[in-house]
Amino acid sequence: MSRDLQYRPRNSSAGRFSSLGLLAGLILLSLTYTLFAAPEFSVLMSDAQIKKLGQKYGEMAERRLQSWQNLIKEIADLDEDEKLFRVNRFFNQMEFVDDIIHWHQKDYWASPVEFLITNGGDCEDFSIAKYYTLRQVGIPIEKLSIAYVKALRLNQAHMVLTYYATPKSTPLILDNLIPEIRPANRRPDLQHVYSFNGDNLWLSKKGRRSTLVGTSDQLKPWVQLQSRMENQDY
Repeated sequence: MSRDLQYRPRNSSAGRFSSLGLLAGLILLSLTYTLFAAPEFSVLMSDAQIKKLGQKYGEMAERRLQSWQNLIKEIADLDEDEKLFRVNRFFNQMEFVDDIIHWHQKDYWASPVEFLITNGGDCEDFSIAKYYTLRQVGIPIEKLSIAYVKALRLNQAHMVLTYYATPKSTPLILDNLIPEIRPANRRPDLQHVYSFNGDNLWLSKKGRRSTLVGTSDQLKPWVQLQSRMENQDY
């Protein structure tokens, strides 16, 4: 994750956690950045696109992409609980790799395609891939948020995906650290700081979105990811 988020990667599931007051600094920094609305993108791929990437990145990359697309088709008409379970299980098979090792950058938010091609990424890459896949299979945007948290037992920053069955319900946590999907009140090891989706940015409190503080295009790494996804050429 980036300096804008006051996060430092380590050889673990996340980087070193710093002050919970990072939001004020983050928003101030974002005022100097050119903002634009973050659109939602389809992650459906054609067989020709998958084949092209397979020729460039190898047979295993092609298989992972095809398995992902097959998953999207298979779960499209299932209930939301099953979609969550299947998507979480699928992406948690990927390998955790720190950005500094994987991308030779302190912070890089990979697209789902990049994540699958390279068979690895760090916590935000797991969360982003799950987010876009669940959006593709029909989970409404208001039910999903990517949450920046502190993993208390590890004393490290971390990212997870959260799902709200209703606006007032306790969110479920989809996490690459553990295989089970648990409600936030059963994850006392996570201290929530803020969360965002394709529309909004919230401060978090007691595992839930709390105060709306703006739109997600205030997050520079998120804006950069959107731009790459909009312009990626298969």
